Amino acid sequence: MSLSVRPILLALLRNRTGAVLVAAQVAIALAVLTNAAYIIVQRIERIHRPTGIDEQNIFVIESAGFTGRFRQTASVREDLTYLRGLSGVIAATATNSIPLSEGGNNDTLVTRPDAPRTGYINDMEIDEHGLDALGAHLVAGRNFRADEIQPALTKADISRFVPTIIVSRALGEHLFPHESPLGRQVWDASGHPATIVGVVDPIMGNFPGSEHPDWVYFLPRMPQEFIVVRYLVRTQPGERAALMRVVEAHLAASNPDRVINFVRPLSYFKNLSYLDDSSMEMYLLTVTMLVVAVTSLGIFALATFNVSIRTKQIGTRRALGARRRDIVHYFLIENGLITGAGVVSGCALALAAGYWLSTHYALPRLELYYLVGGVLALCGLGQLAAWQPARRAAAVPPAVATRTV
Repeated sequence: MSLSVRPILLALLRNRTGAVLVAAQVAIALAVLTNAAYIIVQRIERIHRPTGIDEQNIFVIESAGFTGRFRQTASVREDLTYLRGLSGVIAATATNSIPLSEGGNNDTLVTRPDAPRTGYINDMEIDEHGLDALGAHLVAGRNFRADEIQPALTKADISRFVPTIIVSRALGEHLFPHESPLGRQVWDASGHPATIVGVVDPIMGNFPGSEHPDWVYFLPRMPQEFIVVRYLVRTQPGERAALMRVVEAHLAASNPDRVINFVRPLSYFKNLSYLDDSSMEMYLLTVTMLVVAVTSLGIFALATFNVSIRTKQIGTRRALGARRRDIVHYFLIENGLITGAGVVSGCALALAAGYWLSTHYALPRLELYYLVGGVLALCGLGQLAAWQPARRAAAVPPAVATRTV
């Protein structure tokens, strides 16, 4: 131990209560800071995962008939003709579900007709304009043809499947590992076959909170006759808000036998789906800032207190030839010892907390570079918090200090 550190440490040990409390604050702050930062980054990465969907330029319409005169197939055909003819609209499709909304359809797909039906995969009904309406990108195969689009399901043929489907790359790799899924057959829960004609990547389905949100396939079929109809409308950049107002007014007045439940941007549904993640992010950020602020105040208060009770010692050292920077150096070393003790304890506490979170909440283990970053951040904040009291101590003239005896 160097000669400059030993007397500082001995002085701390004689008055250890405040130092121990501040070191404990630093340890708790480090554990909270590192684990909270890790969780916040995970939430941010989760929210901003690529969806493969032009979500900023898409809005969703939900329409529902409410009289016996309403004919859904004719209404859908009329609505799509209107929507696709609007200036500023890139593409529009009718669908059974809303992407990124945590709601929609699932079905089983297997690679053999005799395979057990386990697990469910997100599916979406679209027509030949559906991929364009989503802004999705085909990376292999082809899009649906107009003659492949199947009529809407009715209660009499609810189990009818489709002859062709388009799958996400992730789903294709899951179904046919290390093989191309193009041209391969799959079977649904009722044992009906379909051929894969296209692959989309990247793409996220209706359930971003699921374990495999990118396992999704598209069916060439009009929405079912006995449920509400959703339209996905993709616009040119910057024209979504204006077109939403125009479309809502027209559709609300165009058919007295149906009601428009809502016209909303797709980003609205995505934000709702990630509301828990966003709330957790803000909560952890607030708590972390408060903990770090309280810790910094504790370090500042302890340094100020130590300066106030050592006026005579400071004056004596100044009278014996100590320079101002020597006084500042003394208090910064003292604070560094306190912060260092807290950091050492905090590292163990942070790792223990990270292990507990990973075992109880299935979170990934804490990455060590978050711990290193937390150590550097708290050491830096600790020195900044002690800087002003140390400078104030160094500014006391020796004559004034000695008169306080």
